[in-house]
Amino acid sequence: MKKIQNMLKKVFGTAGSDNRGIGVIEVLLILVVIVGLILVFKNQIGSIITSAFNAINGNVDTIIN
Repeated sequence: MKKIQNMLKKVFGTAGSDNRGIGVIEVLLILVVIVGLILVFKNQIGSIITSAFNAINGNVDTIIN
């Protein structure tokens, strides 16, 4: 039994203490969440951007004239 425990500690012992890739995984997960939110709210985001550009164009016409 001790042999198996020691062997498992050797194989899996460093897996829990190795944190080198954690930052990359966090960034990827954040990007996945952002892309998912963009896909879910695509129509709403599009309408907000369209209304913002329409307001800008209306204001430009007022300034020019």
